[in-house]
Amino acid sequence: MADGRVAVKVWDGWIRLVHWGIVALFAFSWWSAWTYRMDWHLRSGLAMLALLLFRLAWGVLGSETARFTRFLRSPLAALRHLSHLGRREADMEVGHNAAGGWMVLAMLLLLLVQVGTGLMADDQVLTHGPLAPHVAPETSDLATAIHATNFWLILVLAGLHVLAVFAYALLKGQDLVRPMVTGVKRLPAAMAGRAPRLGSPALGAVLLAAAAVAAWWIGRLGDSEIPWRAYRGIGGAAAAARINFVPLSCPPGEAAL
Repeated sequence: MADGRVAVKVWDGWIRLVHWGIVALFAFSWWSAWTYRMDWHLRSGLAMLALLLFRLAWGVLGSETARFTRFLRSPLAALRHLSHLGRREADMEVGHNAAGGWMVLAMLLLLLVQVGTGLMADDQVLTHGPLAPHVAPETSDLATAIHATNFWLILVLAGLHVLAVFAYALLKGQDLVRPMVTGVKRLPAAMAGRAPRLGSPALGAVLLAAAAVAAWWIGRLGDSEIPWRAYRGIGGAAAAARINFVPLSCPPGEAAL
């Protein structure tokens, strides 16, 4: 407390797992799509889905700083906060600030769109998402287009997020990275009694396991037969063909149709 500050635990391990897990999985998904390792692209997408489902549940049942009702404030509050960005002042926020909360929501929504459209996407060659056989071809085509475009929106938002982290460090003298690594934030001593209530680790484990099972189940939906959907392969093969999803264990380029 030599500097008049105290260490306060603001981020639980689950939030940090989701944050850095999404960063790693997004980068891996980008690489696997670029190199056309689509079996791994599918795996990373389903893992991302599990993390997102867990984050939604944890945003309702988890730690105070993770709850949407806690960090989502009015747009006016966010604008007021941004208007003070140039002021070098002590960090008084226990969790997300007013602007950061909306950034979190926007990123979660874009990631959900990306994963959701990926599940329905179909490249019409060898690879399609597990839900693609269960939707109309037009819906799958639309999902494929959105999946490609939405990727760039996520990159833009991620870039803004990184710029904001640097801006807070340079303009306000606030380190936003270290707390997301350690979970601990150094706040003014007067705020020592404002430590947030952290969620139950056991509940977090149960919710994450449930999210993982849900993602696995969705991934297995592609194994079912589709008696009504026309196969759109080379030469327009017979309608109502049986289509099986590419098995997770299948090497790239060896689809089982």
